[in-house]
Amino acid sequence: MISCKAEKQALVEPILGNFGKVFYTGAKPGQAQVAKLANNILAAGVMVMTSEVMAMGVKAGLDPTTLLEIIQSGSGKNTAAGDKFPRCVLTGKFDFGFAIGLSYKDVRMCVDEAEGMGVPMVAGAAVRQMLAITNAKYGADSDFTNIAKVLEEWAGVQIRK
Repeated sequence: MISCKAEKQALVEPILGNFGKVFYTGAKPGQAQVAKLANNILAAGVMVMTSEVMAMGVKAGLDPTTLLEIIQSGSGKNTAAGDKFPRCVLTGKFDFGFAIGLSYKDVRMCVDEAEGMGVPMVAGAAVRQMLAITNAKYGADSDFTNIAKVLEEWAGVQIRK
């Protein structure tokens, strides 16, 4: 994601294109940062919500794999249920590769930026709090999938197989 004057876009886009798809967000400084923060808070939020519903489902006696299949077949489909949980949580590896400290930083920055613009972030503030708790419990370098461990502990269940 880049934000710069249009004439600069032509210079940097071929270079950045070597790393992946380039998204031009506009000429205003900081627009790419806002887009990054928006994406990252959604990723964190869906991890928090999936952790909560998985803990609830397992506590109700549902098989976690079956519940993930149901979620992925319905309107709740998301990347946490489709990738992070099957690969990193159910296996007990908790190794997605993104540190909780970095996720917490991004979410905190997003909520702060939104509040500075006068945009309420009620759900975002809840996500920030959950990441703060996970960060404090497991350390900034731990994987952000450890959010599920916090929910396991609070619910008194083990989501992992």
